[in-house]
Amino acid sequence: MAIEVGTPAPDFELKDNHGRTVRLSEFRIPGDARNVVLLFYPFAFTGVCTGELRALRDELPKFVNDDVQLLAVSTDSIHTLRVYAEQEGFEYPLLSDFWPHGEVSRAYGVFDEDKGCAVRGTFVIDKEGVVRWTVVNGLPDARDLNDYLKVLDTL
Repeated sequence: MAIEVGTPAPDFELKDNHGRTVRLSEFRIPGDARNVVLLFYPFAFTGVCTGELRALRDELPKFVNDDVQLLAVSTDSIHTLRVYAEQEGFEYPLLSDFWPHGEVSRAYGVFDEDKGCAVRGTFVIDKEGVVRWTVVNGLPDARDLNDYLKVLDTL
């Protein structure tokens, strides 16, 4: 079961598609704090995932700016994510939850044990590190990025 609204977001440390370490807690530093859109997706190079991530890419200034940071997480390796980001022109961090396999996805309650990947879970986390909104969809069901924008407008 996914973590609930009002819950402190579990901190994590993952490598991005360039091998850099990204910590959720970095976005709570006073004077540089940002709301975070934490988006879990099943796999790189798949149809629905690519469509969702392209939609975010096409609206990137709304999701990566002085007030908001988009972080996309899958259980793919950093090497896969590097090629995927280069091919698709994704200029936001694609984080690898590869090893320990699915550890962060499990912490957020969105890991599908049978499939070995995250389902489509999104968490909007405020500058204090509290989950303010969430949606979890099954593997075939795309999410609507306009829902994220509505939530971000209220923070």
